[in-house]
Amino acid sequence: MACAVAIGIGILSPAPALAASKEQLIGQAEYYLSEFEKEVARQRGGEKAVWRSKQDALSRVQALKEQYPDDAKVEEMFQRTKAALMKSKGDFIEITPEMTAYLQAEDKLRQEIAALGKKTWDDKLAEYRDKLLEKPFPTPDYKQVGLEELTDKYVVLDDIQYPQKQFYGITGEYVATGKPSTGYYFVNIDGRDWLGPYEAVKRFRRQVDTGLDEVKSWSVLARISNITSENPDPSEKKVGTFHFGWVVTPVALYVPGHVMAYATPDGDHTGAFVGEDEVARIKNSQYSVSSVPDNATPEQLMNIFVTAIKEKNYALYQACIYPERYKEDIGQDELRYHWDLHQGRFHGEYVHVTIEQPAKISVVKGFDDKNDAENFFLDDKQKAALNQVSGPKIEEAVVETRAWNQYGKSVGSPKQHRLRRENGGRWYIYDYAPRF
Repeated sequence: MACAVAIGIGILSPAPALAASKEQLIGQAEYYLSEFEKEVARQRGGEKAVWRSKQDALSRVQALKEQYPDDAKVEEMFQRTKAALMKSKGDFIEITPEMTAYLQAEDKLRQEIAALGKKTWDDKLAEYRDKLLEKPFPTPDYKQVGLEELTDKYVVLDDIQYPQKQFYGITGEYVATGKPSTGYYFVNIDGRDWLGPYEAVKRFRRQVDTGLDEVKSWSVLARISNITSENPDPSEKKVGTFHFGWVVTPVALYVPGHVMAYATPDGDHTGAFVGEDEVARIKNSQYSVSSVPDNATPEQLMNIFVTAIKEKNYALYQACIYPERYKEDIGQDELRYHWDLHQGRFHGEYVHVTIEQPAKISVVKGFDDKNDAENFFLDDKQKAALNQVSGPKIEEAVVETRAWNQYGKSVGSPKQHRLRRENGGRWYIYDYAPRF
């Protein structure tokens, strides 16, 4: 009986699996390698965080290469794997000094304006020396010192964190600096004394120094103007308690190493930064392109657009863009918003842009006099009639660009940008917001 059971078990036990043949192994590896190559091709030179077939392709081709090093088919697959692997790391080009010259020019101008700003700031502090509190902290004790004793007194606050410490209080909008143990100052920011200089600093950032975005704190020369009790917690929930603090009105803003700005009550902007007139003069003399030629091709216009961003030429940037996109106030705001985004990308993500292939042009509205397939069947009279009733002719061009970082590596996949022109006129960029 035991023998019968043993025989039965032997009959039911599965036979050992046969080892896969070389042809089967090659077939399996070929499948995964082909899938990996397709993934790479779809990325078009861009990197990817997760590759679906990459690891299977690499491991299988490696095993084949180690087991059959002299096989011609295996060698061919090995070379294809090498090529696909390199392509999956992104495309590369040589970054020349000309491609990054805009960064050096910007830094040189920043240093010049920073030097002017420091001198003016030092002069301003010297002017107010006799009226400055000897040290800002601890603040004058409001229980012992009255506001009348601080009339015409000024203070220099070196760690104004805006907008991190901005809060809306009962008596106004402020930026708080200080702590309960040493007292508080509340910098009043809801009037032109702050808004004028602050807007000037923003102009400086847009015109000269994108790196200003990374600055976390500012210095403020301010006049002590009031005392109030506020909860300086900047969060919406206001979990803190109320504290007395001295309200101060800004006289000048200073970002060490960057810029100084001050109020100009009678000026067009109610604020200016030191060297603002110099910036306009210097930049105008350095622009490599000053206008858009009427006969510029879509590819040429995209290159001019890139140059305008790199050289911080806002007027040229706007001149490149389809006018209908910014004729309303909100359109102007969006223009500036995307200008800031483009500036940030050309200072942190990529430094150069290339045109990948000739523009593809099509007619999106009106009569297409270059549509040979249709025009073959139309006589001149019919074409003229269609042209008259079809309204303005609007053409659209699609230009594909690729961005490259400072090391010469491609950033992402190629991006498409739409351009338009009406009735055969000048080309304008319609999609100005997308990244490169």
